[in-house]
Amino acid sequence: MNNQYPSLLLEKAVSEFAKLPGVGNKTAMRLVLHLLNQDTATVEAFGNAIIQLKREVKYCRVCHNISDTDVCNICSNPKRDATTVCVVQNIRDVMAIESTQQYQGLYHVLGGLISPMDGMGPKNLQIDSLIERVAQGDIKEVIFALNTTMEGDTTCFYISRRLKDYPVKLSVLARGVSVGDELEYTDEVTLGRSIINRMPYKVNG
Repeated sequence: MNNQYPSLLLEKAVSEFAKLPGVGNKTAMRLVLHLLNQDTATVEAFGNAIIQLKREVKYCRVCHNISDTDVCNICSNPKRDATTVCVVQNIRDVMAIESTQQYQGLYHVLGGLISPMDGMGPKNLQIDSLIERVAQGDIKEVIFALNTTMEGDTTCFYISRRLKDYPVKLSVLARGVSVGDELEYTDEVTLGRSIINRMPYKVNG
């Protein structure tokens, strides 16, 4: 046991919290001590919510967004525009775009970006299922809403090549989203305008 901890149980709890992204040891200690000061029922509810989430959460079989059912509320909503699909990196991006209330189409969550340095190739992402959705013929526009990084650009290029033989319009967010920015950290007004003012996707070279 580390001498700075009076209890092995405390040390183990802090160690687990410190594994979360953006959480250092000091923040982890503060969170653990906060929970320790709560009544047992509150802490059990917290723990059970995380366990239940991991055990029971589903992923939409159409768009791969998190869902409580086989098909998510967005895909099953008849009021959404089923001819438009917005391609995003992850579930956080769906939440960011939905918060703008400026987009009424559907989504497709890739689950990452092509990044050979990180061992992420096309087969590690939900790209084949996107091509299958387009091949069914109902989708008229695919919007690339990926981070404006080298990995995001590489992924857009790869998907555009896979879709070149299909009669589908390809577009990209207007550059209100700065190069290198991540969608989840872009303010709602800027992101909303970038969706409304989206531009045709063009392949250079």
